[in-house]
Amino acid sequence: MTAQAVSAPFDVFVIGGGVNGCGIARDAVGRGYSVMLCEMNDLASGTSSAATKLVHGGLRYLEHFKFRLVHESLAEREVLWAAAPHIIRPLRFVLPHHKGLRPALVLRIGLLMYDTLGGRKLLPATETLDLSKDEAGKPLKVGFRTGFEYSDCWVDDARLVALTARDAADRGAKVRTRTKVVSARRDSGMWNIEIEDQASKARETIQARLLVNAAGPWVDSVIVEALGQNGAHNVRLVKGSHIVVKKQFEHERCYIFQNADGRIIFAIPYEEDFTLIGTTDLDYQGEPGAVEISEAETDYLCSAASEYFKKPVTREEVVWTYSGVRPLFDDGASAAQEATRDYVLKTAGDKVAGALINVFGGKLTTYRRLSEEVVERIADIIGHKGKRWTRDAHLPGGDFPATGFEAQAEKLARRYPQLERKFTRRLTRLYGTRAGALLGDAKATGELGEHFGADLYAKEVDYLIANEWARTADDVLWRRTKLGLRVKPEDKARLAAYMAKRQ
Repeated sequence: MTAQAVSAPFDVFVIGGGVNGCGIARDAVGRGYSVMLCEMNDLASGTSSAATKLVHGGLRYLEHFKFRLVHESLAEREVLWAAAPHIIRPLRFVLPHHKGLRPALVLRIGLLMYDTLGGRKLLPATETLDLSKDEAGKPLKVGFRTGFEYSDCWVDDARLVALTARDAADRGAKVRTRTKVVSARRDSGMWNIEIEDQASKARETIQARLLVNAAGPWVDSVIVEALGQNGAHNVRLVKGSHIVVKKQFEHERCYIFQNADGRIIFAIPYEEDFTLIGTTDLDYQGEPGAVEISEAETDYLCSAASEYFKKPVTREEVVWTYSGVRPLFDDGASAAQEATRDYVLKTAGDKVAGALINVFGGKLTTYRRLSEEVVERIADIIGHKGKRWTRDAHLPGGDFPATGFEAQAEKLARRYPQLERKFTRRLTRLYGTRAGALLGDAKATGELGEHFGADLYAKEVDYLIANEWARTADDVLWRRTKLGLRVKPEDKARLAAYMAKRQ
């Protein structure tokens, strides 16, 4: 279709609706730049919804002497927790000492460094556990007697992205999902960016002073296909897979297990009734959007967890799997698990010719710091506007104290006494202080609209369509919520039909 040009140029155009792209758009618009972001699929539909869902320093990175990365990551834990205490919460991790693997003294030293590197204030310090007496030892095999317990945080990764995008839009950024960048060419110091709506195939040309390529696993594809630069190879695609199984233990702590191959896996309480186990690290070749778990990976995760749990984890217990591709900067590491998790930024061009910033790598925990660094580069190129501001800013719905989730959940339950507390608590966990705006005047279940299974009603679906760019059943069931674990196929079909009518 014929491309149509829009009138006013933007200061910044961001390619990619993952955590980094949305973070950059949010930071930039909050400083006064005009911003547009395009994502070819749904927000967080790639790497950013396929993580182990942790805000953490990366204990194992210490073994590879990545002290700066660990320090920056640890320092961000409580910053992000304060920004979004509805979708981020503290967790305690239990590391059983496995005889024959890393010595107990090495683990103690590593955890001491972990406790002191990041300026921990609210999170509790490491403790040594007697697993023969502590509740955390009950699900484990008898041979595990000593354990170490330390702190990190949990995050709903896909919601982190959606709320970051929502905040960017609330501050004036133009966010378009299911819109692909077809080409981008410099012309007289300005970028002419041709975009295509994935549904209608309508095209238009957007102008911007600076272009940010934050396309994650597709970052090299954008350089080759949209920018027309052949031979780009900057990222190493590493596949990480997870399994979700029936609940393996009753307490709320998590486990970090060492494996004989030098890797670690996590076993984390998930959505109340399940346990999340992952991840793998395998080099990946192919289309990032087509990634899926292999039988070998499933067997690996079941076997690794069964090395520790009394009750073996079997394939029959797996209720869901997911896989993602991490776009790690290719630093020449020989093994996938040794490749750097740090981010690398590369700038090409300038204010006169038209500047481009490519974003390689990164992790959930450091997305805010990465965004700050990118926007500082933007300021150096096209001129400074506002100051850094995101460190003390809440994400939508997160404007209550970091330790105040229970009080916030209770407040919503009292406001809607006719609704089940489990339901209002789930809404508080997803939407925080905006849950009331979602429910509005609906005081009873019968006022929530059509029921789509579990505790999903039209009221919530309508809110997600209007406020969080949800367009399909999968957007709602797997990225905005995790109700896909509970909704039956026939309910999903009804939801899809309902949403199609609402578009």
